[in-house]
Amino acid sequence: MSQASLFTPICVGPLSLRNRLWMPPMCQYSADSEGEAVGRPQDYHLIHYGARALGGVGAVIVEATGVTLDGRITPHCLALHDDASIPAFSRLAQAIHAGGAAAFLQLNHAGRKGSGRVGWSTEAGRTPREQGGWQTVAPSAIPFIPDDPPSRQLAGGEINALIEAFTSAARRAIEAGFDGIQIHGAHGYLVHQFLSPASNERHDKWGGGFSGRTRFLREIVRSVRQSIADAPLLVRLSATDWTAEYPDDGRPGWTLKDTQMLTPLLIEDGVDMLCISTGGNVADADIHYGVGYQVFAAQGVREALDAAGKECAVSACGLIRSPEHAEQILRSGQADVIEIGRPMLTDPMLPHEWRQRLGCDPELPVQYLRGTAR
Repeated sequence: MSQASLFTPICVGPLSLRNRLWMPPMCQYSADSEGEAVGRPQDYHLIHYGARALGGVGAVIVEATGVTLDGRITPHCLALHDDASIPAFSRLAQAIHAGGAAAFLQLNHAGRKGSGRVGWSTEAGRTPREQGGWQTVAPSAIPFIPDDPPSRQLAGGEINALIEAFTSAARRAIEAGFDGIQIHGAHGYLVHQFLSPASNERHDKWGGGFSGRTRFLREIVRSVRQSIADAPLLVRLSATDWTAEYPDDGRPGWTLKDTQMLTPLLIEDGVDMLCISTGGNVADADIHYGVGYQVFAAQGVREALDAAGKECAVSACGLIRSPEHAEQILRSGQADVIEIGRPMLTDPMLPHEWRQRLGCDPELPVQYLRGTAR
């Protein structure tokens, strides 16, 4: 049978992964919101992520995990804020490994988009304090949407403490058995808020021009790299806010050109892989949705890295709905890895189905082989 590019191995740092079809992080809003187990993975998480690993992905990137409790997106999100949480996360890493996939943990601070509602909530606005919410913080006191409660602007000392929080959470994740770390710098959360002039109006060393706005992420990357030795270090970026580059909008924002300037620097800082998405920081941005609508951004990053002579894996995501399309993206050199998110929620065996469609040999768990008999 044929060997599709999608199902060939790839190395990220020192780690070899079985294929290039990965599951990206997607919040499940299923952690305890209070008590001793606050923020820790539950049996649900083991079943959910373990099933996708058995389904045949090369890697599972576990959902946004707060580096502090007030860094969570919602009160029901994961957090790896203390050493006492390590055993619960270790069980999760073991479940993913048992399915044959690599296990990465996405570390995040939600910033002004914290204290939110779970994804299926019909209630608007942020979660109030009496329901377990908290005061949000941000680079600047600019709300994500006008009706949001005002965030408090972070002081310089607090920013340094958050860099240490990312570093400590990364150490805990590796101690728990995760293969590597992804820093969440996308979708309008705190790192992205620092990057973009749409959300960062500071005039100190953490704001202003390009070097100031990128300082927070770069210092996180350097510090985390030192704390996890040679374990793979990934960064997820929104390559554009979908504003400043478009004549029909023109508001300040993070642009693809900014991303192309930043990504070679991140490689120098110790990043092994760039996971490219878009948007999330400007609530009313006119995002140009369509099949494969974010692939251009991954391609733009790949071109910038090639021009700078930097080697680094790049992933693409966003409405990639067929194995044929995924294969074309890889063969054309636009990206090295394909991330399939929402279709994987309802079809954990999707990688095996895509193998069949591309004419590849089956690689089912032995327990499932009799399910292919006709």
